[in-house]
Amino acid sequence: MLLSGQAIREKLNNGLQIEPFQESRLNPNSYNLALHDELLIYEEVVLDAASPNRYRRIEIPSSGYTLQPNQLYLGRTVEYTETRGHVPMIQGRSSLGRLGLFINPGGSFGDAGYCGTWTLEMHCVQPVRIYPGMEICQIYYMQMHGDCDEYSSDKYQNSRDIQPSLIFREFGGDDRDSQMELNFEELLHGAR
Repeated sequence: MLLSGQAIREKLNNGLQIEPFQESRLNPNSYNLALHDELLIYEEVVLDAASPNRYRRIEIPSSGYTLQPNQLYLGRTVEYTETRGHVPMIQGRSSLGRLGLFINPGGSFGDAGYCGTWTLEMHCVQPVRIYPGMEICQIYYMQMHGDCDEYSSDKYQNSRDIQPSLIFREFGGDDRDSQMELNFEELLHGAR
């Protein structure tokens, strides 16, 4: 059963948390989440599921940033959410889909018990300009039927930053290798 906007409001601080919460972003059966002011882009030509992949961080200026086709961008929500006893789901806003910007086509299904900000997978079919703080996606909640063990993995739980893929851990990858962010000096002068 899908929670209505009114039910979302009633369950805030009683199973659901959205921080910060703005009443104006509450919809009939969802809540609009905003885009933070940073993006990650991978630096590898071929991404390897069994290894950490290098990436760099881009700040989205208040004047906006133009996304380009054939590039995966990882962003995150401004809002921190907690979900107890419900299944959270994220979906891109249809108004942005109509501009050819697609949000989380493969990662929209959350787990009961997830706490953190949401990493957003974004790609576009033609150049499109985005802005920090824009309402980028919607979160909605399905009521659970039956008992379950809530999500407690340390893989992405309690995230407050953009999370690149950590699937390499499933191959026995070392967490020391996961810090693959390139800084600007490395990009200018080459990795040392």
